[in-house]
Amino acid sequence: MQVTKRALREDGFAGFRTFAEVEVNRIPQAPGIFAVLQPEGFQVQFLARSTAGVFKKKDPSLPADKLAAEWVDGAEVLYVGKAGPGSKGNRGLRRQIQEFLDFGNGKPPGHWDGRLIWQLANAKSLLIAWKELPAGGLNEAEAKYHADFREVYGRLPYANLVQSRVKG
Repeated sequence: MQVTKRALREDGFAGFRTFAEVEVNRIPQAPGIFAVLQPEGFQVQFLARSTAGVFKKKDPSLPADKLAAEWVDGAEVLYVGKAGPGSKGNRGLRRQIQEFLDFGNGKPPGHWDGRLIWQLANAKSLLIAWKELPAGGLNEAEAKYHADFREVYGRLPYANLVQSRVKG
């Protein structure tokens, strides 16, 4: 499967709102997969310093040459992540996406997956989309989107630094 905005929409993803306009309370609380996409006409430009919060006393910023090496020309999708229910069943897409956005606004995160997103100029214009899925299928779904992307582009999306795998 192509991992594009159109393909994700056809596969049941919803939202497709910019970071600036997304209403977090309208995002489902259920577990699922989410994707960050560049809008039409997006011009890639890297910031010298990330807007993201510091994680375990580590600055999430990378030098421009490292960011450029991760950039995937021609790809609409920049990141694919998952949102599980959490140990108490109170996480899901809404909370995961809220924490992801908070991370980009400088708040310290619980992890720093997708951190390269926050070193893009005009990150607020990026799109976020999501798809509800049962918790038991999250690892498999995320791994499939990563594998599908890799099949087309020969590598992972820009801000996915680790290939998701199904634990067996």
